[in-house]
Amino acid sequence: MKFMLSYLKHYKGLVALCMSLKLLGTVLELLLPYVLEYMIDEVAPTKNLSMVILWGVIMLVLAGLVRVVNVTANRLSVKSAKSATYEIRRDLFRHSLNLSGNQVDAFGLPSLTSRMTSDSYNVQNFLQSGQALGVRAPIMLIGGIIITLTMDVGLAAILCVMAPIMLVVAVTVSMKGIPLYDKVQQSVDEIVRIMRENITGIRVVKALSKEDYERRRFGAANETMTRRDRKASVVMALPGPLMTLALNIGLTLVVVIGAIRVNNGVTKPGVILAFLTYFNMILMGVMGLNRVFMMLSKANASANRIAAVIAQPEGLEPIPVEQAAHTDGNGYIVFDHVSFRYGEQPIENEGIQMSLSDISFSMKKGGSLGIIGATGSGKTTVVNLMMRFYDATEGHIFVDGQDVRTYDKDSLHRKFGVVFQNDVIFAESLAENIDFGRGVDEEGIRTAAANARAQDFIEAYEDTYQHQAAIHGANLSGGQRQRVLIARALADRPDILILDDSSSALDYKTDAALRKVIREEYRDTTTIVVAQRISSIMNLDDIIMLDEGEVIGHGTHEELMASCPQYREIYHTQMGEGV
Repeated sequence: MKFMLSYLKHYKGLVALCMSLKLLGTVLELLLPYVLEYMIDEVAPTKNLSMVILWGVIMLVLAGLVRVVNVTANRLSVKSAKSATYEIRRDLFRHSLNLSGNQVDAFGLPSLTSRMTSDSYNVQNFLQSGQALGVRAPIMLIGGIIITLTMDVGLAAILCVMAPIMLVVAVTVSMKGIPLYDKVQQSVDEIVRIMRENITGIRVVKALSKEDYERRRFGAANETMTRRDRKASVVMALPGPLMTLALNIGLTLVVVIGAIRVNNGVTKPGVILAFLTYFNMILMGVMGLNRVFMMLSKANASANRIAAVIAQPEGLEPIPVEQAAHTDGNGYIVFDHVSFRYGEQPIENEGIQMSLSDISFSMKKGGSLGIIGATGSGKTTVVNLMMRFYDATEGHIFVDGQDVRTYDKDSLHRKFGVVFQNDVIFAESLAENIDFGRGVDEEGIRTAAANARAQDFIEAYEDTYQHQAAIHGANLSGGQRQRVLIARALADRPDILILDDSSSALDYKTDAALRKVIREEYRDTTTIVVAQRISSIMNLDDIIMLDEGEVIGHGTHEELMASCPQYREIYHTQMGEGV
C-alpha cells in the first residue's frame, strides 16, 4: 500500500479534488431518501400541489448534481490513476533494463513480463476505483446509519447491529485473499513462461510434432492457475451471500417492526420507505468496502512484486578507479586469470564447477580473436563478462587498459558492436533495425548493409530500407536476419566488434566475403568471432579453444593444428581429411 501511495502522492491535488467531489456527491445522494420521506410524511398530507412540485424539483436537482459530481470525480480518479500507473510502469521498465545478469536470472524474464502487464493492471484498477469507492462506501455506511438514527432510533438499532457484522465479515475474508492472490500471480508467471517458450520456439514444436505435449504442459500450468484463482475468488466471494442474507433479515425486521410501529402511531409510512432505501445504501457501502478490500488484496500482492524489482539497486555500478585492478600489459582487451560461475552464491570450496576457469588472453587494438568450442563450453560467457553483464568471480578484465568495472555501463557498451547468438529483429523498418536509435545517417545505413551483404535483398523490396520486419523477423529468412543484425553491429563503426555465432545461417561464400570486408574496411576495429565453423576463424590473428570452461588450445590456426588434437579433429570433421 505504501508503494502505491508513494506514486499517487505526486497527484495529491487531483486526488484531493476527486475525493472531495465524491464526498459531496455521496452526501447529496444520502439526502434524497430524507427529502422523499419529508415529501410523503409532511408535504403530501397538506395537499398543497405547488409544494409537492417544489420538493419534486429539489429531488431532481439533487439527482442531477449527484450525477454531475460523481462523473467528474470518476474522471479525475481515472486521470490520476493512469498517470501514477504510467510512472510505475516507466520505473519498472527502466529498472528492468538496468538489472544485472544475475538479477535478471533471479527474477526470470516471464516474471518480469507479468509484473509489467497483469501486476501493473491490478495496481491501476485499485488506484482508479479505490479513490471513488474508498470515500463513497464508508460515507454511505456511516452516513446512512447517522441519518436513520435521527429518523427512528428503534429501527436504526437494526442497522447498527447488522452493519458491523457485515463489515467484520468483509474485512476478515478480504485479508485472507492477499496471500492467495500472490500465488495466483506466481501461476501467471509460469503461464507467461510457457507461452513465451512456445511462441519463440513454434517452428521447433511443429517440426518435432510436439503440439500435444506442449498443450498438456500448458494445460497443467493453466489448471494450477485456474485452481488458485478459483480458490481466491471463492474466498473473496463469501461476503456477498453472507451480506445478502444479513440484508434480507434486516429488511424483514424493518418491514415487520416498522409496520407495527406505524400501526401504533409511533412512526410514519415515509420513514419506513426511507429506511428501506437507506438499508440498501448501507448494504452498497458494505459491498463497496468489500470490493475495495478485494481490489486491495490483488493490488497489494502485485505492488509488492513490482516494488521488489524497483527496489533492486542498479546492477553492477562502476567502482572508483582507486579500487580497480591494474594491468601491466599493453593489450587493448585483457583477460587476467578470469574465472566465473553463474549465480551470486559464494564459492565455499574448490570443487564447485565453474562456467569459466582461469581464462587469460590479450588482444592488441585492431586485432582479431576467434573462440571455438562445444556447446556449453563458455564461449558466450566470455562475451558477457567482457561487456560486464556479469562480474568475474575471480580475476580481472580490462578494455583499453581500464578495468571494466570502472566504466559507466553506457560508456563501455558504446565501444561494442555486437551480434548475439539469439539476437532480435524488432517489428520496425529494416532501416530502423539497423540504426537502432543511434542516429546513423542514411549513407551509414546503406554502407553497413552493403558490408554485411544485406544490400541486395533489402533493395530488392519495393520499399527497400523502409520494408517492415515482422516480430522476431519472421518474414525474413535465417540468413537475411543474420545479415541485418551484422549490419546493425557495423553501422556505428564500433571499436570492438563481437560476432557470436552470427554466420551459422550464411553460406560459405557469403561468410567468406563478410570476413574479407571486415578485415579490409574495419582495420581499426578489434574483432572477436565466436563460431562453430573453423572456416569462420581460421584466418584470425589468435584462436582460443574452450572445453567445459577451460582453455585447451591457444594460438594461430597453424599452431592449434599442430598442438591441439581437439581442434585438429574439428578441422578434419568440417573441412575433410584431405584438406
